[in-house]
Amino acid sequence: MKLNRVRRRRCRLDKAAVIGDRLSELPNDVLLNILERMDTLDALRACIVSKQMQKLLTMLSQIVIVLGNLELFRKNGLVADVTDKILRKRSPDITIRKLKVKLFLAPNDCRSLGKSVGLAMATQKLDAVEFEIVTPKNSYHCKDADLLNFARQFNTFFADCPDAFSGLTRLELQNLRFGESDISNILSTCKRLESLFFFECDAGIRSVLHVEHAALVELGITYGKFKTVQLDYLPKLQRMTYSWFLDENPLVLCFVPQLSKLSLSNTRLSDKTIMLSQLLANVQTVRELYLNFQSEKIWVRPECHRVLAPLLAELHTVNLDYLPEECDIDWTMFLLEAAPFLQELCIIVWDHKCGNESQKSYSEKTDVKWEPSSPNFKHKNLRKLTIYGFESDGNFMRYIRHVMKAAVNIKEVSLHDSKACKLCAERFPHMQVRPSTYPRSSEEKDSLRNKITEASVMMASPAVIHFRA
Repeated sequence: MKLNRVRRRRCRLDKAAVIGDRLSELPNDVLLNILERMDTLDALRACIVSKQMQKLLTMLSQIVIVLGNLELFRKNGLVADVTDKILRKRSPDITIRKLKVKLFLAPNDCRSLGKSVGLAMATQKLDAVEFEIVTPKNSYHCKDADLLNFARQFNTFFADCPDAFSGLTRLELQNLRFGESDISNILSTCKRLESLFFFECDAGIRSVLHVEHAALVELGITYGKFKTVQLDYLPKLQRMTYSWFLDENPLVLCFVPQLSKLSLSNTRLSDKTIMLSQLLANVQTVRELYLNFQSEKIWVRPECHRVLAPLLAELHTVNLDYLPEECDIDWTMFLLEAAPFLQELCIIVWDHKCGNESQKSYSEKTDVKWEPSSPNFKHKNLRKLTIYGFESDGNFMRYIRHVMKAAVNIKEVSLHDSKACKLCAERFPHMQVRPSTYPRSSEEKDSLRNKITEASVMMASPAVIHFRA
């Protein structure tokens, strides 16, 4: 058996050598293009079999070392070591277009990485530098003491490597409970930062986060225990994503003159609602709006179109995700009335619970009260309506009629069956699933098309209605 293993190993090496020889025949620019499309560790493995290709490693302009958490747990030190060796041996005349590294929050490994990157910033030209720092425990297993401990470790890393952080363009952090001024220190040090993402991070329960940064283009905050996130001065911010727990005034938009994409997600546990007219009072540039209701109560309050129209004048795309299955969706028409240039509206109706502790809802869900402003309302710019979780009942049929009657230039209505999640089925094997009335046969689909459009001769042709598999 030992002899067989030796033979198989020799066979693999021989094959690798043949492949290496063939690759070596390619021009250097083609080989570099191939290597830079790979994760850098894979590129290293590919270069082992060819001396010519080993030389190309010093010419890489893109260095990406991102492993899955399980593999990273075993190879964290290797990632820091390999990054250091590549940066030290490469040609300083070739600009690094992108350096991206994912690393576990281990003090020695982080310090080694930070010192290597800081030295490279002082001696080479780096266009984009990205750190993703993950913690040894995931958020489900983190207690308050873990969050505080991880934050202390990160602050030590941050203090030890100011040169590396001063040149960062993207930073992703998780499971940290900072001190009062820690996040401000990060923002003031990382002057080149363009993208910042926090997952389960905060500065204490019910803390208020004030954000100021001259270069930040993208900001994402997922969960954490902030009472309020206030964007005081972000002149270049274009994309904002915020998921919150607490039912306070979650987000305040002060100076964000270029904000074009806003994504909000919340599990509403109280009767408090958000008014878009207040949230967007200082913002009139949003083109894409994503609202995720996490299959719980609706936390947006419908408002008069006269109040909202000036704030939604640039809005082109709206996604309303995970609306509860028990409630009607007529209330969403208020967005159509208030956004005259809206082109695409997508609605997902789905009780998706695999991220919760149980299949039960956190709160009692009720229909949202809303009345149309005018029975003759018309919308000239909506081109596409998409619905996931369509059922051939009165709720959906009535809604689609209303939209198609109002949207005089609509080109496509895409109706999808309910989404399915294997994790939900595995986690809740005895969960109750709503019987589907989604049409299956061609006859059923043609019948529904005619029922939807027969109510008005002014409505678009049945041909615009598509039932998607």
